[in-house]
Amino acid sequence: MNQEMEAEFVDVYSTLTEKLMNWFETTIAMLPNLVVALLILIAFFILGRLVRGGVKHMLEKTTSNKTIINLLETIVGIIIIGIGVFIALSVLKLDGAVTSLLAGAGIIGLALGFAFQDIASNFISGVILSIRHPFGIGDIIETNGFYGTVQKMNLRNTIIRTPQGQIVYIPNKSVFENPLENYTTSGVRRIDLECGVSYGDDLEKAKEVAIEAIETLDNYDDDKEVEFYYEEFGGSSINFEIRFWVNFKSNSDFLSARSDAIIAIMKAFEETDIMIPFPIRTLDFGVRGGEKLNTMIGEAQKS
Repeated sequence: MNQEMEAEFVDVYSTLTEKLMNWFETTIAMLPNLVVALLILIAFFILGRLVRGGVKHMLEKTTSNKTIINLLETIVGIIIIGIGVFIALSVLKLDGAVTSLLAGAGIIGLALGFAFQDIASNFISGVILSIRHPFGIGDIIETNGFYGTVQKMNLRNTIIRTPQGQIVYIPNKSVFENPLENYTTSGVRRIDLECGVSYGDDLEKAKEVAIEAIETLDNYDDDKEVEFYYEEFGGSSINFEIRFWVNFKSNSDFLSARSDAIIAIMKAFEETDIMIPFPIRTLDFGVRGGEKLNTMIGEAQKS
């Protein structure tokens, strides 16, 4: 019995020793490859830091969104280090592990793509908007039926504050795919003001007085000519539209200039005896019309 146990112990010892020797020899044989793989990882780690710094410096010239900058430089760094890991595994002749990792990454990426499709589209739209930079923080924009000042843009939403003070979150995808009007970029904005004068007034004089009233405004941009057009014969007035430009930095610049223009035209018309008529309604009596009220009353009394 003791001899059988001793023989079994010797067999186990021999097998273990053989395995350890094989591992030792394999390690010694792979030592140069291990050193090369380690050097590759170190080199790609350093390269990743350098590239991240370059990407950050480049993005800071195109966008002021810190969230986008940090995210993109992190993604670039991870990609570079990931490439280094795959190359190191290939040097160690672990091609099977590389294939498994790539397959797993592909499956996971596909699953996440379907699960977070909207999030991904908003994220990509936000990145493109940050690079193209059609608007910045503090700009006054109008998009998707909302008008206001841009407060912030994150990875999912563009956040604006309306003139009434409400905060609106608009998905980046909607901002990217739909028309966007930036009122701040040019620094000026045109005001279109409609009014009318009576049929008895001198139209040439009314035009001259209205243009002179606009040219007295403080915020009027005199680099652009005031435009005046008569548009139609209205029910009680001849209607016109006057157009002029003002310097524009905030919403109050537009509203105050429009208000001042209304006051200036009203005063100028009063001083020159030009009338802005009230709406007039003509009451027509009789079966065929054209009869006066007292005539119709008299006929009704006779009958």
